[in-house]
Amino acid sequence: MVLIALLLAVSVSASTIPPVQEGDLVFHHSTSRQSALVAEATGSEWTHMGVVLMKDGAPVVLEAVEPVRETPLADWIAAGASGVVVVKRLKDAPPAAAMAKLHALGESWLGRHYDARFEWSDDRLYCSELVWKLYDRAAGVDIGALQKAGTLRLGAPKIQAEIRRRFPGATFDPDELVITPQSMFDDPKLVTVFSNE
Repeated sequence: MVLIALLLAVSVSASTIPPVQEGDLVFHHSTSRQSALVAEATGSEWTHMGVVLMKDGAPVVLEAVEPVRETPLADWIAAGASGVVVVKRLKDAPPAAAMAKLHALGESWLGRHYDARFEWSDDRLYCSELVWKLYDRAAGVDIGALQKAGTLRLGAPKIQAEIRRRFPGATFDPDELVITPQSMFDDPKLVTVFSNE
């Protein structure tokens, strides 16, 4: 009886993992404290994203949190609101050599700190910045449109308060380049291969 219960548990959890391949982009609505602010500032339903890497035949999500890390795909999905996830893939797959370079570059960024100021440098990284730079540098593909921070919806009092908190004694630069999960999600170069929304 215990064996049957274990087999059922394994089959149920396996069936909740979408079919993915190396380089797929995954999107969800984060349950983190800053998620509501990101949603308001970007007008996005999707507040967190990562890229799928295959490790020993199993999918993990390379994500920029604190610090940059690889999270088993099932755990990454479970961490999102209501377990909702969308998986997207480039319509025109990059060559295998580019994907190998993407994998190696991503792993070289493991342990890097999260960029709470959303600045366009490699010292610290935020989620969509990590994925954008991986594809740009490894495959020469730019996913989504870069924009200036000042073009985001930053006028709400709670967002202004958060900016002051994150930039104490420093000047927020409205010309800082940013890339949002929504901009990458909307890129026509991507096709949706799985969604449970």
